[in-house]
Amino acid sequence: MKLIVGLGNPGKQYEKTRHNIGFEVIDELADKLNIPLNQSKFKGLYGMGFHNGEKVILLKPLTYMNLSGESIRAIMDYYEIDLEDLVIIYDDLDLPVGKIRLRQKGSAGGHNGIKSTVAHLGTQEFNRIRIGIDRPRNGMKVPDYVLGRFHEVEWGLTKESVQKSAEACKTWLEKPFIQVMNEYNQ
Repeated sequence: MKLIVGLGNPGKQYEKTRHNIGFEVIDELADKLNIPLNQSKFKGLYGMGFHNGEKVILLKPLTYMNLSGESIRAIMDYYEIDLEDLVIIYDDLDLPVGKIRLRQKGSAGGHNGIKSTVAHLGTQEFNRIRIGIDRPRNGMKVPDYVLGRFHEVEWGLTKESVQKSAEACKTWLEKPFIQVMNEYNQ
């Protein structure tokens, strides 16, 4: 069983914001894998299905970003999911818009959703896909920036990175994560 988690914030006001790029990937995967997100439990919205005989769970934690780990821990405990069967997708200020980076471990790097996840899982060693949103310019504060929407040019690059991240997740359902890293890291 594989668990793919996209981080974001619930609510209309956060749709299509930089911080919700993980939710965008989950929506893309739900379409690609024909897995409806129709269940509400574990402080999240999720769906279950199969891909190549493997059970797959797609999860959007609805705890707000800073408490994402609560939802992830709850669903992992309930379904007895191992760390190596988890991928978390989230926005990254240190990557340019349009870039993705796959890693098997790492620090939270100031990302509150990952801080919460590390705290609840008790480790920094889990598969992740970081999607670039770049850093704010013109003195804009980081919270305002990550909760803001992409500019038109950025949105085109972002849609490509969302699709590429979804493809990487699909590939992971068929190959070890290390191979997926080699294939998708730019």
